[in-house]
Amino acid sequence: MRKELFSPEGYYHIYNRGVDKREIFGGTKEYEHFLKLLYLCNSKDNIRTRDFTPNFSEVFSTQKGQTLVDICAYCLMPNHFHLIINERDGGGVSTFMQKLTTSYTMYFNARNERSGALFQGTFKAKQIDKDEYLKYLIAYVHLNPVKLIEPTWKEVGIKESKKAQDFLEKYKNSSYTDFLGFQRPQNAILTKGSLPEYFDTPTSFKEHIKGWLEYKNE
Repeated sequence: MRKELFSPEGYYHIYNRGVDKREIFGGTKEYEHFLKLLYLCNSKDNIRTRDFTPNFSEVFSTQKGQTLVDICAYCLMPNHFHLIINERDGGGVSTFMQKLTTSYTMYFNARNERSGALFQGTFKAKQIDKDEYLKYLIAYVHLNPVKLIEPTWKEVGIKESKKAQDFLEKYKNSSYTDFLGFQRPQNAILTKGSLPEYFDTPTSFKEHIKGWLEYKNE
């Protein structure tokens, strides 16, 4: 039984990691499949993912009916994922996450000839009840990939913030470049307008991220 009570129009930070901290994304195909599921599972209709084209780009033009949640931001890392979600209707978050994690576990297990749980228990969720906290989490979620090139940057600071920003712009498995206005098929995962207007332009978003990258050096 979950302790969290999801409220319509509430924002939530959703996250989970692989059981025993194992990798849940072993390569491009697995990252791409999870991204496809982020889009396809966000539907009140029962969608059989095997019925759709395997072409990555074409999946995001699939008509899927009414959505369960607003996906505001996301980041996939080798052994965990982060989502920022807005609950549209009662039960939306729970239904979406059940569809997402079940579908991905089935895919991953079949692909890797394994069985059993993939994720570390039920997904974790924290309600975002303050405006500044939501704005902070947008940066926190998108900054996760920096750990791949600077594992201790949060503790000791980062020497080259420009290098880190360039890395984030090349990292395909988060919504960072969507916030920068890059045009790509997976733009369709996010619900435009679901967040307050914190950033007037892509440049203001980039400066927000830069501020957090340089925070430990100040």
